[in-house]
Amino acid sequence: MYTIFLYCSQFLQRTMYKASCSPEVQTRLLVQAVPVLHLTKLYFCFLRCYVDDNVSKVAWLNRSNIIFAREDKWSLDPRVDLVTKGQLEYSLRIQKVDVYDEGPYTCSVQSQQQPKTSQVHLIVQVPPRIYNISSDITVNEGSNVTLRCLASGRPEPMVNWRHLTPLEKSIGFIKELDGDEYLEISGVTREQAGRYECKASSDGLAPDVKYVNVVVNYPPQIMESMNAEIEVGRTGVLQCDALAVPKPDFEWYRDDKRNRLHEGGLRNYGTHSVLTVANVTEDHYGNYTCVATNKLGINNASLFLFSKMKTAKILTVNKGNGDCKKLWIDVCAFKHKSCMVMLLLCICELSKHNDPVFSEKLRI
Repeated sequence: MYTIFLYCSQFLQRTMYKASCSPEVQTRLLVQAVPVLHLTKLYFCFLRCYVDDNVSKVAWLNRSNIIFAREDKWSLDPRVDLVTKGQLEYSLRIQKVDVYDEGPYTCSVQSQQQPKTSQVHLIVQVPPRIYNISSDITVNEGSNVTLRCLASGRPEPMVNWRHLTPLEKSIGFIKELDGDEYLEISGVTREQAGRYECKASSDGLAPDVKYVNVVVNYPPQIMESMNAEIEVGRTGVLQCDALAVPKPDFEWYRDDKRNRLHEGGLRNYGTHSVLTVANVTEDHYGNYTCVATNKLGINNASLFLFSKMKTAKILTVNKGNGDCKKLWIDVCAFKHKSCMVMLLLCICELSKHNDPVFSEKLRI
């Protein structure tokens, strides 16, 4: 009688691979059993075979190829050798196991009674490796984008994409995406800019992860502009914020003319522009235009530098049923220009009343 068992040695010596079986795990095989041994690339692996004293002939085969017949080596592979500790052990050692070593291995024994064999099928697993991925890309909004991520491994790895934190935000999001080796984005938007993660994974093996940055160019969009209410002799500040990629250039105009008088007080901070007017006079009051431009387009916004009058009027609106509500009207004026009336709060819907009656008349 004889028994074959397997022993996977895990001496990796700084290689990037590890065994899928635990160190010093021994699996005893019954005669005629055909187990499957799953290994990642190992430094070496033992296939042990023990026989008794009555065996006259013994051999190791890979498929139909004889590796060893007794102590005679038939294989030309220097990584394969025979381990015999005493007369009863007849084990095969494969060093630096590779995918080419995959397949069936048979310990064949010729006894006085009858020949017997025991076989193990070796499957070599290779951790996923991404070998081809798209470079970082810059596109214009509305373009079609294809991101590529090609990976190899055994078994064939699964490729998944995720959209990570956008480039321009410190706090972003993670979104799982539909796609495999090729991720298609039709009509890309500015919200789809950012970092994309490609992950190649196989069960039980360490994944490989790589990244692609996508920059989406779009024309300026002015998000906020701040008027300035200031008295004569003080300093007025006009502010203008615009989102754009690439970052916008800012210009300021006064009455359709580019503002040069106050260029010394102009400061641009990326997507933020501030125009400072020191020692305001009545001639400074009026309309200012903030213009944001980049290579994709232009946008502008009007801002006002004004002086607020000291008086405000409270008007009442008769709804016709005896209930009166208050309408606040704030009166602002450029002393050398025409008046500007701003309705700050209206809690009556005047459009619903045909004949509103005002208890006071507005005097400007």
